[in-house]
Amino acid sequence: MRNKYFKFKQFTVFHDKCAMKVGTDGVLLGAWATVGNCLPILDVGTGSGLIALMAAQRNHRAKITAIEIDSDAAGQAMENVENSPFKERITVLPLSFRDFVSSTTDKFDLIVSNPPFFVNSLPSPDVKRTDARHADSLSVCELFELSGKLLNDTGTLSVIYPFAERENIMAVAEKENFYLSRETVVYPTPTALPKRVLLEFGLEKPEHIDRNKLIIEKKRHVYTAEFGQLTKDFYLYL
Repeated sequence: MRNKYFKFKQFTVFHDKCAMKVGTDGVLLGAWATVGNCLPILDVGTGSGLIALMAAQRNHRAKITAIEIDSDAAGQAMENVENSPFKERITVLPLSFRDFVSSTTDKFDLIVSNPPFFVNSLPSPDVKRTDARHADSLSVCELFELSGKLLNDTGTLSVIYPFAERENIMAVAEKENFYLSRETVVYPTPTALPKRVLLEFGLEKPEHIDRNKLIIEKKRHVYTAEFGQLTKDFYLYL
């Protein structure tokens, strides 16, 4: 049986009330996203609150708003935040992205999202898990369209998607007038095909696009130095 919680170095995330549990995707994005100079940060679809907590740990000045459409997950995110060292700097709201956009005048330096992306996968018998996994609840087009309304002129949108969806993501980004500024292609092992891609976009065309790759494991349960360096401030045993 899956543990009810996941313990990190500076905080613990309970996720038994969340459709989508703590996983590598969220940790990758939370550790990779450019948070250093960002003060107002928005985490879209926060789930258990993992990425919001990671952002707060990485940037001690950041104020983070975390939104989550599922009320059970939002409630658990609130509990995780309240029990963390960062509770004064994170606000969790039980709202959809569209409802949040229509109710706020705030602008953000960073919008980060580990979005639902299983467009073509079979629905899960668990309705909440299906909602959390499937792009019907937050399409790529909607994510970019709404992010464009809330980003500062020099702000960044940071996301993770399956590598197979990369061309579709790029097409939507271009349509919504976003420019790619940073990209990391993620490989499970040195001999595997790429599985995920981490992408950052802005509203201004960059002079340079930072492109690289990340291999997670040299072999099963033996992590690469690069993955260890990226996640060492969070995972207990790295």
